[in-house]
Amino acid sequence: MRYPILNELDTTREMTDAFGGYNHNLRIGVGEFFDMKNLTSTYYPVLSPRGKRGIYKEAIEPLGIISKNKLCHVDNGIFYIDNVPVEGIALSHEPKRMISMGANVIILPDRKYVNTEDPTDCGDIDFEYVSEGNVKFTLAKLDGSDYTLQYTQAEEPSGTIANMALWLDTSTTPHTLKQYSATSGMWVQIATTYIRIEATGIGKRFNQYDGVNISGLKDVEITNGVGDPVDNTTKDELAEIDGSMTIWERQDDYIVVIGLISRETTVSNHITISRKMPIMDFVVESGNRLWGCRYGLANNGEFVNEIYASKLGDFKNWQSFMGVSTDSYAVGVGSDGAFTGAITYLGHPLFFKETCLHKIYGDALPFGVQNTACRGVQNGSADSLAIVNEILYYKARSAVCAYDGSLPIEISAPLGEVVYSEASAGVCGNKYYISMRNSDDRWSLFAYDTTKNMWHREDELHGKSFCSHRGELYFIDLADNKIKTVLGSGTPEEGEVEWMAETGIIGTDMPDKKYVSRVLLRLMLSIRSTVHIFVQYDSVGEWEYVTMVTGTVLKTFSVPIKPRRCDHFRLRFVGKGDAKLYSITKTIEQGSDI
Repeated sequence: MRYPILNELDTTREMTDAFGGYNHNLRIGVGEFFDMKNLTSTYYPVLSPRGKRGIYKEAIEPLGIISKNKLCHVDNGIFYIDNVPVEGIALSHEPKRMISMGANVIILPDRKYVNTEDPTDCGDIDFEYVSEGNVKFTLAKLDGSDYTLQYTQAEEPSGTIANMALWLDTSTTPHTLKQYSATSGMWVQIATTYIRIEATGIGKRFNQYDGVNISGLKDVEITNGVGDPVDNTTKDELAEIDGSMTIWERQDDYIVVIGLISRETTVSNHITISRKMPIMDFVVESGNRLWGCRYGLANNGEFVNEIYASKLGDFKNWQSFMGVSTDSYAVGVGSDGAFTGAITYLGHPLFFKETCLHKIYGDALPFGVQNTACRGVQNGSADSLAIVNEILYYKARSAVCAYDGSLPIEISAPLGEVVYSEASAGVCGNKYYISMRNSDDRWSLFAYDTTKNMWHREDELHGKSFCSHRGELYFIDLADNKIKTVLGSGTPEEGEVEWMAETGIIGTDMPDKKYVSRVLLRLMLSIRSTVHIFVQYDSVGEWEYVTMVTGTVLKTFSVPIKPRRCDHFRLRFVGKGDAKLYSITKTIEQGSDI
């Protein structure tokens, strides 16, 4: 008797033992996951959940964090240094931008500062003096002492003239001050003259060489002696010092500025002398200066599109223009649109708009500005700027970009076509952490491993004010107003970490009616950790429960799964607690033509 010959079906096995992270696209690589929660690249190539985060402080109203020698933060309007409150400075209840310069922390938008080495040195950056009584203006020398005039007239003095005699020449407008040289027999004009401005306490809060703005002198009431004629020349001379000036000398009750006044003059108007930081959208420190940018109305109400720098080593002075290398700096830019972010990178201040960046170059005045048309920082994502291993990362309008000083490149293709905005980011080791919101108002915290070029999605964290400090990454969790840590410093978060991993479609790359007859998972679970396994067939939307694995002792488990015959399927793992997925092995068999 002859029996029919049954051909043995071809059987092959494919094992995946390297898991590459998050890839939210229709077609993804072997070992990548379409969706995930709380996974990490730390144990690559093994798939594993992240470690527990830590709680640094249960705050009332956390508003900002900055790293100095100690960790500083603002909570409920109070500035803390290593959790110790600083007395003598009251802050607003607005989110803070804090910039480090030397031992000082500059706090915006409050326009205040704190010296972290000497916290008693704190207060306002701006200062404004308004006179209460009479203000006297006198022609003076640089040191503030009086000039003694021998002649005040239009005609050149004649007769015997003493050496070094002074003549105020009134034949020209403006008047000029001249000094007689007996050696040459000529009157020589004194190129720079000064005015001493006297009033009670006028110089007490200013410093020598401060750049200030003087106002209130364009329409003054002159109250000189009875019968002393008042001419327009004196008013014009006072009007000349109404504006930006430099204080060349000071004492508590007077200041000295460049100018010329023909006679000692007293005015009763309220005179204002102010030293103010410009209104700026973003501020950074570079080269012992503060740098800032502004697109909008300035202090004087005029519309500007400018970049500023403070005086060298002095964050309080922004109008010091003495013609020296330490001067303040201001320059207008031609690009349109609002500034969207700023950072110091490789020693250069960078100012971003959505479609370009402006790079400041040069170590001293005069500085230059290099404009580059490129993908800039997305509006609302200024806090996404962060440097990891000498590469700058940030959120652009349509991508997350990496910039090495030439042109930015996109690194966020694995995030798919989802549109994100309002990004805030920080750095921990080799990882770039970024929290951002999608178009469905869902927040996500992603971690990009710069050495492995892999993305991992952690959870729905809405984080702000990320700050790296001594190997740890601190941030504000806006969901519960806590200051937390990524690596677990402080009090560990309660409970076990809940995690999830969802594979891409399995089966679309198998021709000739091949199908997966068996899936074998190699898992290691800690005691009391659990993993639930689900399967979805042919993308119908329903997830079917397969099995659950619980860790009883620390060992590895082989979990066999037999999917039913289908065109394709997905796997989903939902776990709680520590786990390690070492491999996924698929047994593939040859099917019939039906």
